Amino acid sequence: MTHEAVVYDLDGTLVDLAVDWDVVTRDVAAVLREHDVEPDTASLWGMLELSETTGHRDVVEATISEYERTGARESTRLSLADGLPHDVPVGVCSLNAETACRLALEVHEIAHAVGPVVGRDSEGSEKPDPEGLLTVVDELQADPESAVFVGDSERDAETARRAGTDFAWASDFDQRRYRA
Repeated sequence: MTHEAVVYDLDGTLVDLAVDWDVVTRDVAAVLREHDVEPDTASLWGMLELSETTGHRDVVEATISEYERTGARESTRLSLADGLPHDVPVGVCSLNAETACRLALEVHEIAHAVGPVVGRDSEGSEKPDPEGLLTVVDELQADPESAVFVGDSERDAETARRAGTDFAWASDFDQRRYRA
């Protein structure tokens, strides 16, 4: 089936951000501790959720985003990026910050082939909440049932399921039918 719109995840799908997530996790924990919040054994994304409830989302978001922007500048282009542009509208929905997504697209000279970009900080929710994906699909002027979300994680698959779009694993996605 050929879809009317293709939405890609970013990191691990179009590019590999050069981010040491263990370092980011350690630094975010330190930021929370500086604000008298004990993260215990929370994951990075668990700490982001915790920061929302403790009123420290902005400082945690700034810490993560800085690493992501640096990682975008030093990222590696993946093979799916080589398959752009498509003859159907394309967007990006990512768990990464929108600024990092846009920077990575520019660094790899594919920004011209991508329309709307939604990151975790664009809509006030992050995957697997379907809001960001549905926003991209809407901006592409497509219906969820006619779109495919291409990603590399169970979180991406769950996001697609919740949004009512098809899902394709990045490793299995055949772009040939979409190439301009």
